[in-house]
Amino acid sequence: MNAKTRMWNIEMKNKTNIVWKWARAFVAAVLLPVCLGAVQGHPNGALAAQGSPKGAAGQMPAYYDGELFTVNIFEVPASDPLIQRDPTINIIYATNDLDDEQDFVPVIDAIQGDGFNPLWLQVLIVFNQGFTPHQFFSDDEVEDAAAGPNPEITLVVTDEIYRCSVVGNK
Repeated sequence: MNAKTRMWNIEMKNKTNIVWKWARAFVAAVLLPVCLGAVQGHPNGALAAQGSPKGAAGQMPAYYDGELFTVNIFEVPASDPLIQRDPTINIIYATNDLDDEQDFVPVIDAIQGDGFNPLWLQVLIVFNQGFTPHQFFSDDEVEDAAAGPNPEITLVVTDEIYRCSVVGNK
């Protein structure tokens, strides 16, 4: 399934599932303090350093098919035209906006040699009520958790595109 089809599937799921807003608010208000307490001090929970996101300071860990990689990220301003015109944009799944500290390590859906495009659409993972937040290790795990009659998570497509380079294994 290509990225454009996955984005369309995610969009359609979100349009039919209005409760994602309530689930996100619930997570933010109730579960976020618990999650932050659980990951405090975890070396993979945040950007490597603060400073200019154009260099090494924009590096962060990301999982791809169970393997931890280092990615260098930079948000692309005015992303809407890119979303409309480029069907090969990859997806990066994150629990928080990529400009913010992450509760869990983001998950990417491609690396060099596997349909890689340096442009990545940010898709937020929101845990639905009744499910305990946890780390995902692959895009297949994320998509499976968002599927079915009682999905564990809701995927929220943003309008943010990032330039991501996979710069190495962890």
